[in-house]
This record gives sequence, C-alpha cells and structure tokens, in this order.
Amino acid sequence: MLKGKITLITGAGSGLGKDIAIGLASEGAEVILVGRREPMLKQTLEAIEREGGKAALYVTNVTDKDEVNILAQHVLEKHGVPAMLVNSAGTYGEISTIADSNPDIWIHTLMTNTAGSYLICRAFVGAMVKEGWGRIVNITSAASLSKPNPKNSAYAVSKAALNLFTRQLAAEVQGTGVTANVLHPGEVMTEMFDTIRATSASSGDMTGWVQWVQQTGGDSPDKTVRRILDLTKPESSEINGQFLWIKDGLKQPLPSWEVDDSLQ
Repeated sequence: MLKGKITLITGAGSGLGKDIAIGLASEGAEVILVGRREPMLKQTLEAIEREGGKAALYVTNVTDKDEVNILAQHVLEKHGVPAMLVNSAGTYGEISTIADSNPDIWIHTLMTNTAGSYLICRAFVGAMVKEGWGRIVNITSAASLSKPNPKNSAYAVSKAALNLFTRQLAAEVQGTGVTANVLHPGEVMTEMFDTIRATSASSGDMTGWVQWVQQTGGDSPDKTVRRILDLTKPESSEINGQFLWIKDGLKQPLPSWEVDDSLQ
C-alpha cells in the first residue's frame, strides 16, 4: 500500500523515527525525513539510499509554526501530498517532581511531544482529506495510561494530551478516507531510553523499569514498523481514534478508552 507513496516522518534522524523511516522506505515508500539535526538526518538518508530506497530530508523544528509551514509548502510543491504522517519526534524531559521541575524543560516537553504533532497534522491534514486517503500515526506511550509516576509529570501529561488531540483529529476526519491513531511502540531501547537510564542512575527513579528493559532486550522497532504497515491494509480502514499496541510487546495492553460508535 505504501509503494511510491509519500510518507513524512518526524524525529527521523535518530531512535525510533530513524528505524521507522528505514523500515517504511524498504517497503517502497518515498520517505520525507524531518528533524532538527541535519547530520543525523543525512545518516538516515544514506542508510535508505544504500538499500535502493528513496528519501528527502528537511531540517525543521516541529515546535516552530513558521518552520512547519515552510516545510509543508516545500513538501507539497516538490513531492506532493503525504499519504502517511508519522509523528515520532519526542523528548522525555526530566525526572523530577513538579515543585522541583525546570519550567523551560517542562514546557519544551509538551511543545515537542504534543504541539509538534499538532503543527505537523494541521499543516498536512487538509490536503490529505482532499486526496481521500491517508494514515496519521502519532507515537504515544503507555505512560499516558499508567498510574502516575511521582516524577514523570511532563512526559506523561504530554502523551495524554497527544492521545486526546489524536482522538479529536480522528473525529474530524471520520469518513474522509483519512484516519488518525496513537501507537505505543513498546519498550524500545533508543536514545530516549539511554537518557532515562542515565538520569535514573543518578536519581534512583525508574531503575526497575530500566533493568527490566535491559534484561529482556526491549521490543524490536520492527514491531512498530509492522503495526504501521498494518494500518495501510484495506481491512484497517475503520481503525480510527484508537490507542494501538504492537504485536507481542513486552508490556501487556492497558485499558485506554472505548471507541465511539461514530468512529467505527
């Protein structure tokens, strides 16, 4: 379903975003790589091209509305309307209580994890609806459904907000051929995991989770790629406004929300 189709991925220079970009390119997608760090994006681009894939990169801060608007203009003019958006750009922020938190880091976490996805979706969803087909996947976290961790407010709040934003978007695009869902990628050992591990080593928080992921080896990013590809199948056309899980992930699915009959 993605062969020759334009797929835009944020956070594509590293971690899960890079793995998703390479995986979808291997399935024939023309991948638009978006991120802040040009050297990292170039590495992803080169990895895709070595395997015969097609990609282009755009250095963009997804929290800056002007940069996102420029990105959209260039992509639509040079490549066309994306068939898929994967918002993978994210940051963990800090492990801290609210009283001791750094306001700049806290707000930046929400801007990246929530507002960045909003700006990207806002810039492209209208054109996708006009095309009559599209898939929007916002990368979320089980932290948004779990019992609150005393020192995890910014990240958990940002992902909970992303969930609700995606449900709102799903309601707006219902019946257009475009769908919007959130996806928990599992316990993936990416750069973000390394950040959490380093921070937990000094703070003593989340060490149990870190040790568990290390002992199990984490979930493979391929599981995320497979789940995203599943959404492109005709039988997945009614999956909209849902919290999705990878197949056979280390974490057992948690209750999320009942999907409205209107979104079925």
